[in-house]
Amino acid sequence: MKIAIGSDHGGFELKEEIRAHLESQGMEVLDVGTNSKDSVDYPLYGFRVGEALNKGQADLGIVVCGTGLGISMAANKVPGIRAAVCTETYSARMAREHNNANVLALGGRVTGVGLALDIVDIFIKTPFAGGRHARRVDLITTIEKGESL
Repeated sequence: MKIAIGSDHGGFELKEEIRAHLESQGMEVLDVGTNSKDSVDYPLYGFRVGEALNKGQADLGIVVCGTGLGISMAANKVPGIRAAVCTETYSARMAREHNNANVLALGGRVTGVGLALDIVDIFIKTPFAGGRHARRVDLITTIEKGESL
Protein backbone atom coordinates (compact mmCIF):
# COMPACT_ATOMS: atom_id res chain seq x y z
CA MET A 1 0.00 0.00 0.00
CA LYS A 2 1.20 3.49 -0.84
CA ILE A 3 0.25 6.45 1.34
CA ALA A 4 0.46 10.11 0.29
CA ILE A 5 1.21 12.37 3.23
CA GLY A 6 1.37 16.13 3.55
CA SER A 7 1.31 18.83 6.19
CA ASP A 8 1.76 22.48 6.89
CA HIS A 9 4.17 23.82 9.51
CA GLY A 10 1.74 23.09 12.36
CA GLY A 11 1.61 19.43 11.41
CA PHE A 12 5.19 18.96 10.26
CA GLU A 13 6.53 17.16 13.36
CA LEU A 14 3.57 14.76 13.53
CA LYS A 15 3.81 14.12 9.76
CA GLU A 16 7.43 13.11 10.22
CA GLU A 17 6.48 10.70 13.04
CA ILE A 18 3.74 9.18 10.90
CA ARG A 19 6.00 8.87 7.85
CA ALA A 20 8.65 7.03 9.88
CA HIS A 21 5.98 4.78 11.42
CA LEU A 22 4.55 3.83 8.03
CA GLU A 23 7.96 3.20 6.51
CA SER A 24 8.88 0.99 9.49
CA GLN A 25 5.87 -1.16 8.56
CA GLY A 26 7.16 -1.50 4.99
CA MET A 27 4.68 0.92 3.45
CA GLU A 28 5.67 3.19 0.62
CA VAL A 29 5.14 6.86 1.48
CA LEU A 30 4.79 9.73 -0.98
CA ASP A 31 5.67 12.83 1.07
CA VAL A 32 4.36 15.96 -0.69
CA GLY A 33 5.73 18.35 1.97
CA THR A 34 6.18 20.58 3.80
CA ASN A 35 9.73 19.87 4.81
CA SER A 36 10.23 22.18 7.79
CA LYS A 37 8.45 24.14 10.51
CA ASP A 38 8.64 27.33 8.43
CA SER A 39 5.22 28.89 7.91
CA VAL A 40 3.38 27.68 4.80
CA ASP A 41 -0.22 27.59 3.55
CA TYR A 42 -2.07 24.37 4.40
CA PRO A 43 -4.39 24.35 1.32
CA LEU A 44 -1.42 23.59 -0.93
CA TYR A 45 -0.63 20.37 0.94
CA GLY A 46 -4.24 19.22 1.22
CA PHE A 47 -4.52 19.72 -2.54
CA ARG A 48 -1.28 17.87 -3.26
CA VAL A 49 -2.38 14.80 -1.29
CA GLY A 50 -5.80 14.80 -2.98
CA GLU A 51 -4.24 15.11 -6.42
CA ALA A 52 -1.82 12.25 -5.66
CA LEU A 53 -4.80 9.99 -4.97
CA ASN A 54 -6.65 11.12 -8.08
CA LYS A 55 -3.56 10.50 -10.23
CA GLY A 56 -3.19 6.97 -8.83
CA GLN A 57 0.10 7.80 -7.10
CA ALA A 58 -1.24 6.60 -3.73
CA ASP A 59 -3.98 4.41 -2.30
CA LEU A 60 -4.83 6.56 0.73
CA GLY A 61 -3.76 9.94 2.07
CA ILE A 62 -2.93 11.54 5.39
CA VAL A 63 -2.93 15.30 5.93
CA VAL A 64 -1.82 17.14 9.07
CA CYS A 65 -2.13 20.77 10.13
CA GLY A 66 -2.46 22.31 13.58
CA THR A 67 -5.99 20.98 14.14
CA GLY A 68 -6.61 18.89 11.03
CA LEU A 69 -9.57 21.10 10.19
CA GLY A 70 -8.21 23.55 7.62
CA ILE A 71 -6.20 21.00 5.68
CA SER A 72 -9.19 18.62 5.59
CA MET A 73 -11.36 21.39 4.17
CA ALA A 74 -8.78 22.00 1.44
CA ALA A 75 -8.42 18.28 0.65
CA ASN A 76 -12.20 17.90 0.47
CA LYS A 77 -12.34 20.47 -2.34
CA VAL A 78 -10.45 18.04 -4.58
CA PRO A 79 -13.02 15.98 -6.51
CA GLY A 80 -13.23 12.40 -5.28
CA ILE A 81 -11.61 13.10 -1.94
CA ARG A 82 -13.39 12.22 1.29
CA ALA A 83 -11.15 13.53 4.06
CA ALA A 84 -12.13 12.87 7.67
CA VAL A 85 -10.73 14.59 10.74
CA CYS A 86 -10.30 11.89 13.36
CA THR A 87 -9.41 12.56 16.99
CA GLU A 88 -9.82 9.00 18.24
CA THR A 89 -9.79 5.46 16.88
CA TYR A 90 -13.55 4.84 16.63
CA SER A 91 -14.00 7.73 14.19
CA ALA A 92 -11.07 6.46 12.14
CA ARG A 93 -12.68 3.02 11.87
CA MET A 94 -16.10 4.43 10.97
CA ALA A 95 -14.63 6.92 8.47
CA ARG A 96 -13.23 4.01 6.49
CA GLU A 97 -15.90 1.38 7.14
CA HIS A 98 -19.02 3.51 6.64
CA ASN A 99 -17.85 6.59 4.69
CA ASN A 100 -15.06 5.11 2.56
CA ALA A 101 -12.87 8.06 3.56
CA ASN A 102 -9.69 8.08 1.51
CA VAL A 103 -7.83 10.80 3.41
CA LEU A 104 -7.22 10.95 7.15
CA ALA A 105 -6.78 14.41 8.68
CA LEU A 106 -5.02 14.89 11.99
CA GLY A 107 -4.10 17.84 14.19
CA GLY A 108 -0.42 18.10 15.06
CA ARG A 109 -1.12 20.55 17.88
CA VAL A 110 -4.01 18.63 19.42
CA THR A 111 -3.20 14.92 18.97
CA GLY A 112 -0.35 13.15 20.72
CA VAL A 113 1.98 10.94 18.71
CA GLY A 114 0.92 7.64 20.32
CA LEU A 115 -2.78 8.26 19.71
CA ALA A 116 -2.10 9.57 16.21
CA LEU A 117 -0.23 6.40 15.25
CA ASP A 118 -3.08 4.24 16.59
CA ILE A 119 -5.56 6.30 14.53
CA VAL A 120 -3.37 5.94 11.43
CA ASP A 121 -3.08 2.16 11.85
CA ILE A 122 -6.83 1.69 12.23
CA PHE A 123 -7.62 4.01 9.32
CA ILE A 124 -5.26 2.18 6.99
CA LYS A 125 -6.27 -1.34 8.03
CA THR A 126 -10.06 -0.88 8.02
CA PRO A 127 -11.83 -1.82 4.77
CA PHE A 128 -14.94 -0.14 3.41
CA ALA A 129 -18.04 -2.18 4.35
CA GLY A 130 -19.96 -1.37 1.16
CA GLY A 131 -23.63 -2.41 1.18
CA ARG A 132 -25.99 0.32 2.38
CA HIS A 133 -22.95 2.52 3.00
CA ALA A 134 -22.02 2.48 -0.71
CA ARG A 135 -25.38 4.02 -1.54
CA ARG A 136 -24.66 6.87 0.86
CA VAL A 137 -21.16 7.45 -0.48
CA ASP A 138 -22.68 7.53 -3.98
CA LEU A 139 -24.99 10.31 -2.78
CA ILE A 140 -21.96 12.30 -1.66
CA THR A 141 -20.48 11.85 -5.14
CA THR A 142 -23.75 13.07 -6.67
CA ILE A 143 -23.60 16.22 -4.54
CA GLU A 144 -19.96 16.70 -5.48
CA LYS A 145 -20.90 16.67 -9.16
CA GLY A 146 -23.43 19.46 -8.54
CA GLU A 147 -26.40 17.23 -9.26
CA SER A 148 -29.67 17.37 -7.33
CA LEU A 149 -30.61 14.56 -4.98
